[in-house]
Amino acid sequence: MTRERFTTLVSGEQKKLRQFLLALCCGHADEADDIAQDALVKAYLASPGLDEEARFTAWLYKIAYNTFLDHKRSRAPLVPIDAHCQLADTRRADDAFRYQTLYAALAALPPKERTAILLYYLKGYSTHEISRIEDCSEEAVRKQMSRGREELKKICKRNDTGLF
Repeated sequence: MTRERFTTLVSGEQKKLRQFLLALCCGHADEADDIAQDALVKAYLASPGLDEEARFTAWLYKIAYNTFLDHKRSRAPLVPIDAHCQLADTRRADDAFRYQTLYAALAALPPKERTAILLYYLKGYSTHEISRIEDCSEEAVRKQMSRGREELKKICKRNDTGLF
């Protein structure tokens, strides 16, 4: 793939990719931007090996997802779910941010469950496509989505948010 073609394809996906990463990062724009930049550099370096241009978007999301996971692994250990719920309205979310309640609830989910839910509901990917992005079985994706939805329901009921 040429540099010009890569640039053209990325320019059509850049905004959507950033939205996906912003949701994965639970509204932390700086973190999402850092991960997006790293993912785009990785994608550019790997682009000469991309054979199927039609699969560019899924390929790019897979790189972004793996970059997100690498970023999370390199950071502090996970905080228990209850701590996320307590921090959501005070330290973690901007009061003016439109989706702060949703991001706070998503922050309580493990990364794989959060990713499966976001790819399915935000991006419209099928469970088969998500399984290829996450390198797992379709059954695992369905379980991740089921566990994620149930956990989101519990969080929303506990916090009386009305999201579900």
